[in-house]
Formats: sequence, structure tokens, C-alpha cells
Amino acid sequence: MNQATSCKMPEILNTTAGKERRVGVEIELSGLGYEQLVNLAAELLGGKAVLESRYVSKLETPLGSFVIELDSDPVKELALEDERLPQSIRELGGHAMEVIDAAAERIVPLEIVSPPMRFSQLEHIEVLVDSLRKAGALGSRDAIYFAFGLQLNPELPNLEPATLVRYYQAFTALYDWLKARHQLDISRKFTTYIEPWSTRYTDLLMADDYAPDQHQMMVDYLDTNPTRNRALDLLPLFAHLDKPLLDQYVEDPRIKSRPTLHYRLPDCDIDNPEWHFSSVWNDWVVVEQLATHAGDLAELRALFRESRKISLRNLTHSWQVASEKWLSSKGYV
Repeated sequence: MNQATSCKMPEILNTTAGKERRVGVEIELSGLGYEQLVNLAAELLGGKAVLESRYVSKLETPLGSFVIELDSDPVKELALEDERLPQSIRELGGHAMEVIDAAAERIVPLEIVSPPMRFSQLEHIEVLVDSLRKAGALGSRDAIYFAFGLQLNPELPNLEPATLVRYYQAFTALYDWLKARHQLDISRKFTTYIEPWSTRYTDLLMADDYAPDQHQMMVDYLDTNPTRNRALDLLPLFAHLDKPLLDQYVEDPRIKSRPTLHYRLPDCDIDNPEWHFSSVWNDWVVVEQLATHAGDLAELRALFRESRKISLRNLTHSWQVASEKWLSSKGYV
């Protein structure tokens, strides 16, 4: 794969304010020790790591501040150095801690969280991921109890309801296609945190006359999806748009306000030599492109609605296959 062109760019590269759009990336993996991952990431990204707390390091780089952590609050919060504990317990606990650490680094994912990066800087993530694979990083397929993901937080071109609805509609139409391409691991398929939006909501969303204002758009979604556990999580965006309204439906300290979507569906298949970060990113760009072309989006929405009707044809034909054929015929893939 040509490293210079591996990550494709959408047609709308800038926000309406004229700045290049940005995206945050979250990568979960195993196979490397925590210190090994921190040191390797610092070398690859040209940064300096500072340990902020147990299993949480900040990595200052020319791209911004990365965070590398063990994705488990209970393990991170263990504090045997607390002087209020008797010395004998601290010494005994130290041996147990070594066992806990060894087990945690094997079972609990290590996570790399990037700063918001310009779309044009994503080749750095491509190089990072490929280098971590060569160093021995493992992804979801390595063990049945792994359920590691690669998450994207793409900034939107603008926050107008009409723009947001087009993105939601494009994602809904392409959900089955995306899942077939990037939701490969059995452990993640059985989890609840990457579920699709409710059928009642998508039926409303995909109607030809659906044109809500911001308040109605949020209410329509939250009435049936008041949770972070969705393949495309809208709650960070809603916290940015109208936090008081969001709080009427769900309050969760993990929700971070930001003008982005939160795409949680893909596995992290980092130990597969045929898999690349750009594999995930470029398929997201298909969603971007479909959202940009209103005529194509309307056509695919009509086909989607037809596919939901009860008929012999729909019982014997897959929407995933049909949408893939449509994308190919239109030149999207």
C-alpha cells in the first residue's frame, strides 16, 4: 500500500469556518507491555512521555498530546503507595500487584487516544498502527475474550440539523455494509456497546419528509437511543449542542462534549497483516461522500425503505449485499 495515499480524503475537507476538519482516533490493543507501548509510541511519534498516574501517560508530540493508558479504572486506581496502609500490607500487596499487572496487560486493552488531528495528518496513524503490528501488537482476533475496537471521532463540516441528518441517514443506509467489513470478531458481536440504532428511530430518520430542527432531532434520537452503546454514538455531539436537553435523558460522566460523531463499530484487527488503519478510515469516507451527494443519498434511502418491507424478495436478499452492489455501481467503492 502506498503510504503517501493510503488515507483517502472526503470532498468536504474544511469546516464552514474555513479550517481543516479534525478527527480523534482511539486504538485498543494488547500483546505489548505498557511501558513498551509508551516507549515505542514516543519513538514513532517523536514525542516525550510523562507518567501522569498509574497506567496513564501523556505523550507530547508535534501532532499534539496523545494519551496512552490501560483501559480499566479499577486497575489504574490501585494505590499501594498510600502511606496510610501498614508497611507489611504494602510489601505483601506489591507481590500481588505484579500478578495483577501481568494479568491486566494480557486481558485488559491498552489504549492510545490521539488528540484532534487534521484529516491530512492521518498518515501518521497509519504508520503508527503498522509499526505496532510489526512490534507484536495484538487485536481482537487473538483471543475470545478480547473485544478491542478502533474508534473515530470525526469533526463535522457544520452543525446544521440538515447536515447532521444527512450523516445519520448515510450511516444508517451503510450500517450493514460497514459491519460486514469491520465488525469481524465474535467477542465484539456479542457485546452491547456497538448496537445499531433502534428500528423505530431509523424508520423515522429515513423518511423522505424528515427535516427536524435541532431540538426535535435530539428528542427523536434520545427517545429510543438514550445510551452511549451504539455503533455511532451521538451523545458527545448532543452534549455539545444542548447539554441540558441531553441530561433529561441520560447523565453519564464519560460523555465528553465535542462537535464530532463517535464511530465505535470497527474492530481493531491490528495483528492481521491485511488490515490497516486506512481500511477503517477509507470506509468512513464512503459515509462522508454519500452524505455529501443528496441525490445519491435519496436514491439509496428509497432502496433502504423498500428493503424493509415484508416480501419474498426481501426474505431472500441481503441489504448488505444490495448496498454493496449499489456502492460499486455508483463508483463509491
